[in-house]
Amino acid sequence: MTTDHLLPTVSTAVADVLAERTDHLFGLMGNGNAHLISSLTSRGFGFTSARHEAATVAMADAYHRATGRVGAATTTYGAGFTNTCTALAEARMARIPLVLVVGDAPTTGRRAFDVDQTAAAAALGVTTLVAGPDNATALTHRAFDLAARTVSPVVLAIPYDHSTAPLTEQTALEPLPAKDASTASPEELDRIAALLRGASRPLVLAGRGVVLAEATTPLTELGDRLGALFMTSAMAAGIVDSPWNLGIAGGFTRTHRLHLARQADVVLVAGASLNAFQSRYGTLFAEGTRVIRIDNEPAETMAHPAVTDYVRADLGPALQALTGRIPAADPAGTWRAAAPEVATDAFHAATPVEDPAEFGPDGRLNPRAVVAELDSILPAERSVVMDGGHFIGWAPMYLTVPDPQAMVLVGTAFQSIGLGFGSASGVSVARPERTTVFVTGDGGGLMGLADLETFLRATRRGVIVVLNDSAYGAELHQYAAKGLDPTAMLIDEVDFAALGRAMGAAGTKAHTLADLQVLRDWLDTRQEGVFVLDVAISQKVVAEFMSASLTAGRRL
Repeated sequence: MTTDHLLPTVSTAVADVLAERTDHLFGLMGNGNAHLISSLTSRGFGFTSARHEAATVAMADAYHRATGRVGAATTTYGAGFTNTCTALAEARMARIPLVLVVGDAPTTGRRAFDVDQTAAAAALGVTTLVAGPDNATALTHRAFDLAARTVSPVVLAIPYDHSTAPLTEQTALEPLPAKDASTASPEELDRIAALLRGASRPLVLAGRGVVLAEATTPLTELGDRLGALFMTSAMAAGIVDSPWNLGIAGGFTRTHRLHLARQADVVLVAGASLNAFQSRYGTLFAEGTRVIRIDNEPAETMAHPAVTDYVRADLGPALQALTGRIPAADPAGTWRAAAPEVATDAFHAATPVEDPAEFGPDGRLNPRAVVAELDSILPAERSVVMDGGHFIGWAPMYLTVPDPQAMVLVGTAFQSIGLGFGSASGVSVARPERTTVFVTGDGGGLMGLADLETFLRATRRGVIVVLNDSAYGAELHQYAAKGLDPTAMLIDEVDFAALGRAMGAAGTKAHTLADLQVLRDWLDTRQEGVFVLDVAISQKVVAEFMSASLTAGRRL
């Protein structure tokens, strides 16, 4: 039995703050963090071990996306830290607050196997704080506060010679400066309200900023007063509980909903970045559409060619102020009256009007038909987690989720693949009461395969869906289509269901829609466990977001 928790050292001080600021730690033990982890696990604190260090950060990232709380991860120094860099870059670009506690070189100087970790983190845009005997407690609190304040990951480093160093008198830190509040002027709000009142076909697009600001109520009321239609980003999926919600905007927009979105004459974008996915590579709205954007980010960092009017303001107060300036419109004269089909069940059904055929041109399954069928098979109380890759085009189009924190895409900000098993494990820990549905491609699935074991260990009830085209699909559709040799773009057929069964899961390989019945039967009879569904999908079916990017001349 360890007595580390009785010793006031740098590691135990950091552990004490972790236990106070979060309820779970994701990590992989090594020389640089063994004392930290032992201090926590010896007291029964929640800890999930990864099998690859990249998954530690991916788990903490997904934990935040699923709960809204600051995540925490830990690795050792050197290769332990550098193995996290892809996941750390994803978290920074996606603006995910988490704290990564790492071992580091001794304060006496780097050893032959050490690297400048602070510089490496800085290259990713991530701040490093260094804990010592005189500041370990306050600095760990500062790491959590800074992550929350900047909505970004923060690295907390423990030099090797400080790991077991006894605490000295703690040095107080200067408090963080107060965060600036952005407020729009009354004149600016009057101008924007007038533009909205004058719209005949207004559309309100809500992003993650609305979720963070807890501004759903004023945004929904504003849209209802205008008689507007709604859309959301993927990170805000389901935030607007309205029959007038067209669903996720951009490359994930269903064809019949995209047709309506392009009819909008004024679009209010609240808390969304209008990135390439959201804007469908500049094709989401018709040319000449007035696009008003409200966000609390500096204008110079939020410039976008589609935005005609930008208002920097904290979203909650700004949306409330706008709502107070807009009287309820006559329902008979609104866009909703002209498009009553939007509020029907048929409009919101998962049936793939884009292409309902069971098979693609090569005889393998059409992923649209498969994922649409899964919407009715999978439990409604679910978290949908996705890795990066070409396959992501379909799950956000056809799978519904109960709230924004149930749609988790880790990898898209940095355009990475292979972080999926880790991120899905983090969601399983964060929301164990829901069925975790992890959707991956075969390329990313193979890259992160070490943490299939982590997912099986961390998940009470889960389904892994591998949309398996035996290829790196994005490269196949971008480059093989242009005549490049496809040899390096192809992957020998892998049976992920067999891999899952070898590790204790249930599973089947699906070649027809009828094969999905095996999953349905398993869900009907099993309350716990993991099922692996390997779906042999067509190499010839191109996701809508990919088609839009190719049409726009963009490479992913």
